[in-house]
Order: sequence, then structure tokens, then C-alpha cells
Amino acid sequence: MSQKLAWIETELNALREQGLYNTIRALNSPQGAWLEVDGRRVLNLCSNNYLGLANHPRLREAAKAAIDRMGIGPAAVRSIAGTTTLHLELENKLAAFKKVEAALTFQSGFNANIAVIPALVGKGDVIFSDQLNHASIIDGCRLSRAEIVAYEHNNVDDLRKKIAQTGEYGRRIIISDGVFSMDGDIAPLPELYEVAEEHDILLMVDDAHGEGVLGNGGRGIVDHFGLHDKVDIEVGTMSKAFGVVGGMVAGKQILIDWLKQRARPFLFSSAMTLPDVAACLEAVDMLAESTELVDRLWANAETFKQGMKQLGFDTGVTQTPIVPVMLGEAPLAQQFSRRLFEEGVFAMAIGFPTVPKGKARIRVMNSAAHTPEDLETALAAFERVGKSLGVI
Repeated sequence: MSQKLAWIETELNALREQGLYNTIRALNSPQGAWLEVDGRRVLNLCSNNYLGLANHPRLREAAKAAIDRMGIGPAAVRSIAGTTTLHLELENKLAAFKKVEAALTFQSGFNANIAVIPALVGKGDVIFSDQLNHASIIDGCRLSRAEIVAYEHNNVDDLRKKIAQTGEYGRRIIISDGVFSMDGDIAPLPELYEVAEEHDILLMVDDAHGEGVLGNGGRGIVDHFGLHDKVDIEVGTMSKAFGVVGGMVAGKQILIDWLKQRARPFLFSSAMTLPDVAACLEAVDMLAESTELVDRLWANAETFKQGMKQLGFDTGVTQTPIVPVMLGEAPLAQQFSRRLFEEGVFAMAIGFPTVPKGKARIRVMNSAAHTPEDLETALAAFERVGKSLGVI
């Protein structure tokens, strides 16, 4: 091995010894309540496919029809020759769905964050960021070169203190996840809005795990709290509840106009592919038509959470269908995940650096695709493994 890369082997061995090496399993089936993973049929409890749309017939047909009509790749960035009528139709429908003036789509939710933050703040500006914000927010903040001030997770009093302690800056912005992906808790958005208004600071929420989950028919955290026209920037993804891929920024028309001029992933990376755009359009239509899938998601989540609590598991502070099964140390979480897989349940261990050291967990993702029988199967497997490993 080249000595230039020898340090990587040392680091990889250290990860293995600490139980932090991430073994990535391969799927040989479409997303759904059940998967074929590494040649085994297993119950799926770790995909972000909240509403079961990732393999829905309506989305598949929409994607196929778009291929026949428009082809596959856009072959250009949006600002040159990559904007199609399908892209514009999706953005118009997203804006109507989110009850905002305008929306802009990106290749992913990650790209949406690294697009919008550096376009709004830079050197001489300041960002107030929740300590548990997603990696894409952290990277977007770093790319902006603005001063980053982290406040204690969901602690509005600490945010006020940090604002009071911060000196003079040009532009200021408060950024928070809407639903925190590892713990399943919800940002105190009404209180964040009050602080933003008091100090005349921009307010941005990343609703990746709220789209299709919170609010009426899955319209998100802003709808959930009735804060339309009060949150300046909503960022979202279409790779989770929508079942496809892509990101979005929603808000005032002037915000979207500015992003079209300055958002680097919009200007320098090819547009979303046409079948993806068409499938996203179909997903928006389905959510606008009925709340059935969202209602089923929440009913399943409640059943599973109650079952886990009755068994004696610690499910943290979750308020959503994300259920963290708190185990503490990474080796135990990895062992628990392997034992679940042997029992026919696919639920991955999450450890450092995704979560703090000492807070490793199994992160369960409920979905509308699961049946009551599926949930019984999952609870029985957790009970067997939990007892055998001395967790319960």
C-alpha cells in the first residue's frame, strides 16, 4: 500500500475497534415494508420512506410517462438549458402545497441547504444554529464563511442569551431543523419565530423530516404550527416522505428570484432528472388529494412507540414517527442491529459521529406501508433481542 494512504488503514482499524465502522448492506428489492437485503427477506425499519411512496404504482407510471415524453437527463444546469416545463410545474405545485409565494427545486435536500445559506449570509454576517442541526446545514454554514454561533438544542432561552452576547454583524439568520432526524423531536418554531421577530433576524427551518409527516396532509412544520408567512425560508426534501429524490426551498418570490441568481448548486450542477421530477409531481398530487397515508403513518408510529415503552425500552424524546431505541455504547448498538437482522428485522445502528458518543441507538423509522402484523413482528423481535442482550 502507498505510504501516502497508510494513515487511512490506521483510522479504519480504530473505527472497527471502537465499534464505529459502518458496514453498508445492499438491497435487492424495491423500497417497502419488507426488503431483500444481502439475500434475506427482512422487515424494513430504517428507510425514510414514511408514506410508502418510493415504489408506489402511481409514481412509477408518472416517471415512465415522463421518460416517454421528455427523456431522462436534463443535460444542462437550470440556468442554461436544464429548466423544463416539468420543473416549473413541480415548483408551482410545491408552492401551492406549502402555501408560499414560490419554490425552487434542487438535486437533493443537502444541495438545497448548501445553496440557500451561502446565498443569504457571508463574511461579516452571523448564523445562530441549533447544536443538533443536520450535517447539510452545518456544511452550508461553513461554506458561507459567516460567523457560526451554536445554541443549545431546542433551547430558546440559550438562543436569546447567545444573541445578546453576540456583537455587531451585518445580516443575521436563525437556522433549525424542523424535526430532528436522530431523536424525532420537533423544533419550538413558534418561540423561534418570536425571537426572530424581536431582533429582526431571518428565520430558516429545514423540514426534511416534516414534509409529508407534520401539518395538514403532510404540509410540514410551518403548517403544523400555523406560521404561514412568518417563517422566511423553508427547506425540504423529496427523498423521504415523497419517496423520490430532490430538495426544495420555499418562501417569498424575492427569495426564489435571488437564489436563481446566486445559489451555486442551481447554477453549477445539472437539474433534477425528468422521471424524478414527474414522480415528485405525482407525490404532491397524492398528498393534496388525501390525508390517508399521513394518518396511517401516525397511527402506526403510536402503536410501535407504545409497544416499545411497554417492553421497557428507552425511546428518548421523540414526538414523531422517528423512534430512537437508546442503547448507549456503539458496540452494543451494532450487536443489537446484527441480532435483529438474524431475527429478520432490518434496523441499523447509529453511532458517533452521527450522534454524540455514549448515545448510540437503533433508529426505527415507521411508515404507512407497515401493517399491524408487521408491527407485531417488529415488537416481538425487539423483545427477544432486548432480553437476550440484557437491555430490558
